[in-house]
Order: sequence, then structure tokens, then C-alpha cells
Amino acid sequence: MPDIDPKSTFRGLPLTAEQDAEVRHYIKKKKQHGEPWDTPELAAMLKDMLEPPGDDDEGLGDTADETKAAAERAGASIDEDMEPIEASEERNAAMESERMKGP
Repeated sequence: MPDIDPKSTFRGLPLTAEQDAEVRHYIKKKKQHGEPWDTPELAAMLKDMLEPPGDDDEGLGDTADETKAAAERAGASIDEDMEPIEASEERNAAMESERMKGP
């Protein structure tokens, strides 16, 4: 991927080539429809591009662990000799049962 010169990107922002293309496409579509392009939606898009959500898992670890454990319990109820569709239905039913039980 070629290096992007901030002077050549939208408003000189440090965007990747893909991000810059997405912003320019958004603006082009808005102009084609005769709509204003400098919108809060564009500002939010740029904010997301420049400050992607953090990778912190605060509070999510317990939920993810519970979900994984429920999936493992549901998977244990599936017979290896089942047809794929039947196994999928059994797994879905077991997951639903696990969800009903709660934490």
C-alpha cells in the first residue's frame, strides 16, 4: 500500500487510503443527490476512523465467559452421527435452553 501524504487526504487528516476513499465517496454521493455533505454523520464517520473504539473488555469478560461456557454445554448435547442440519437445530435448541437458565 502506498504511503498516504496527509496533505492529499480529506482535510489533511491521517487517514488510510481506504478511509480517504470512503469519505470522498460519501461526499460524492451526497453532492449527487443535492444534499449537504458536511453533516454530523460525516463527523461521526471521521471520529470513528481517527479514534476507533478501544479494545478494553471491561465488564465483557464475564459475559463472554458465560456465553462460551453455555456454547460448550450446548455442544456437548450434540451427537457426532447427526446430520448437519439436525445437529445445528439441536445446538440452537440447547443454546436457547442455556439462555433461559440464565447466569
